[in-house]
Amino acid sequence: MTEQKHTQSAPLFGKENLTWMLIGGVIVALGFFLMSGGKSPDPNVFDTNLVYSTTRITVAPIVIVLGLLVEIYAIFKKPKAAH
Repeated sequence: MTEQKHTQSAPLFGKENLTWMLIGGVIVALGFFLMSGGKSPDPNVFDTNLVYSTTRITVAPIVIVLGLLVEIYAIFKKPKAAH
C-alpha cells in the first residue's frame, strides 16, 4: 500500500479578505434596504413620489454597485504572507 501525504495548503482568503467581503455584503444589503419600502397608506392610490424617489432610483443602485466593487476588491486582494 502506498502512504498518502497530507500537505497543509494556505487558505484561499485571509482574515482581511473576509473582513472586506463582510463589509461589501453589508453595503449591498444597505442598498437593497434603501430600495425597498414605499408602501402607500391607501392601496387605491399610486403615489409616484414614493415609487420613483431619488433614493430608490439613484442612490440605492449606486450603493449596491459600490458594495459589489468592494466585494471584487476583497476577492482579488492578495492575502498577507504568514510570518
